[in-house]
Amino acid sequence: MSDTHAQSVAFVRDTMLPEQPPPVTEAGAIKWVRENLFRGWFNTILTIVSLYIIFKIVSGAYPWFANGIWNTSSLAECREMLDGMTGACFSVLTERWNQLLFGFTYPPEAYWRPTLAFVLLIVALVPVLYPKAPRNMLAFTAIYPFLAYWLIWGGTLLIPLMVLVGFAAGYFAFKQFERQSFAMGMLAGFAATVVVIWVGGTIPAALPDVLALEAVRSRDLGGFMLNMILGTVCVSLSLPFGILLALGRQSSMPIIKWICVVFIEFIRGVPLITLLFVANVVLAYFFPPGSNIDLVLRVIIMITAFASAYIAEVIRGGLAALPRGQYEAANSLGLDYAQSMRLIILPQALKISIPGIVNVAVGLFKDTTLVAIISMFDLVGMIRGPILASTEWNGVYWELWGFAVFVFFIVCFTISKYSQWLERQLATDHR
Repeated sequence: MSDTHAQSVAFVRDTMLPEQPPPVTEAGAIKWVRENLFRGWFNTILTIVSLYIIFKIVSGAYPWFANGIWNTSSLAECREMLDGMTGACFSVLTERWNQLLFGFTYPPEAYWRPTLAFVLLIVALVPVLYPKAPRNMLAFTAIYPFLAYWLIWGGTLLIPLMVLVGFAAGYFAFKQFERQSFAMGMLAGFAATVVVIWVGGTIPAALPDVLALEAVRSRDLGGFMLNMILGTVCVSLSLPFGILLALGRQSSMPIIKWICVVFIEFIRGVPLITLLFVANVVLAYFFPPGSNIDLVLRVIIMITAFASAYIAEVIRGGLAALPRGQYEAANSLGLDYAQSMRLIILPQALKISIPGIVNVAVGLFKDTTLVAIISMFDLVGMIRGPILASTEWNGVYWELWGFAVFVFFIVCFTISKYSQWLERQLATDHR
């Protein structure tokens, strides 16, 4: 009886069973293929049709790539070497790579300068794009725009150095007066910057050229280098201007509000190509008589204004998405308008606005090809103009436009993937 009673007591295990591996169909690549490609009969049919289309495209394009010619000096030589076979004439890329990247009038002996500027751009962007980067690298980021200008355009180093000193003086003046009033700090900073640059502008003329590089005219800039310059500068400038426009549109001061509203709605209602024609023909009349404003500068002004209006609306959406309690919390802490925006409101609004800002940035970078309409020889302008107009390469299309598609896709895809990574890091789905 006692034995029967003892055996009826449930056995309690004091150790965990070892974990068993999941079934083969529920793990790894097999699971992904089953759930994403063959989940149901409809998805299975779509997958089979898509694979067939991809196979036909790859099998048709493979001979064109595989038989490509890389070492001829003209299209006629390419066709002679192909002897009726299907094949690409990639020789146009190896023959005209310098024009595709740097334009046809930029000094060949100075190609190292924009190349170095591009490498330094990556270094300068590291502390801005990656929050965990060393903060002391921001000093180089602040210096980089002036260093890049000297490398690309050349001339004496003293001119960008004086401009850098002017901006530094304006920043310190702003910090000194910021405690009294944000508007007073902005006014003091702007005045100090203008005075230092104006006074310093006379110094390089009185000194011998020190660390001078061969000067390059803006008209000599071209190729993909011009697209990178316009895209980088305009995106960098349009973000702070877009923030100011968004804040101005929500301002309680009617004059500032309506100035921002009229500017945003007017710019968003005008095509970019129209603004580029204005930059090329009309904008020079708004500057003092006798002033020779560089065409690249005029184009940068117009593209920046265009992008700023769109970014302002994106950021305004981010500001509207924040609950009213965030503004009330800033007021309860005793923060003024500038402090509450800088420390509480804008960090959250910008985090929400990341997808929209990146969308504008990608679109803006692609729209830099429109400068070819006003006779600026960017990458598209070089293809449509000097290269295809030459007798050696007249008739080459797929190779050149494929190269343009490739370089623009690499840049835009990189920006898109970075934005997705940044959203995961900042957890944009949680405020």
